[in-house]
Amino acid sequence: MTRFEPKHPDYRAVATDSFDRQRAMKTLGISIVRLEPGEVDLAMPYSPDFTQQNGFVHAGIITAGLDNACGIAAFTLMSPESDILTVEFKTNLLAPARGERFVFRGAVVKPGRTLTVCEGRAYAVHDGVEALVAIMTGTLMALPRREQPAPREKMGVPA
Repeated sequence: MTRFEPKHPDYRAVATDSFDRQRAMKTLGISIVRLEPGEVDLAMPYSPDFTQQNGFVHAGIITAGLDNACGIAAFTLMSPESDILTVEFKTNLLAPARGERFVFRGAVVKPGRTLTVCEGRAYAVHDGVEALVAIMTGTLMALPRREQPAPREKMGVPA
C-alpha cells in the first residue's frame, strides 16, 4: 500500500473524534481497530438485528461500514481546517454477508485537496478466516470545518 503523510499532526485524535461522534456507528457496534495515514480497519460483531430475510447481514449495513471506512481513511489525510463528506460510492456485493464479525478496510487510492478517491473491502470473519463479501469505490469531499451541531433539544427535536 502507498504510504501517505497526514497533513494534520494529530490526525489520529481528530479522525477518532469524528468517528466517535457518529451515532450510526455506535448503533451498529462498529469500532476502529487500526488507523494509519490513509488507511483504517473497522470491526463490527454479528447481530441478528441487522439481517435481511435470509439471515445475511443486510447490504445497507455492509455499505454503511464500507462508506465509513473510506471516509475515515480519507479524513486522516485532510488538512486541519477540513471536514469530510461522501459524495459518491459504488458497491459490489460479492458473497452473502454471514460471519461472527465483520471487518471494513478503507484505503485512500488518490488523495486530493478537494476530492479523495478510496477503496473499501468488507470481510465476514468466521473461525478466524476472512471471506471477502463486498468492495466499494468512493469519492469523498473536503469541506470547511463547521461548528458542531446544536444539541437536539435546541433544534426542536425531543431528546
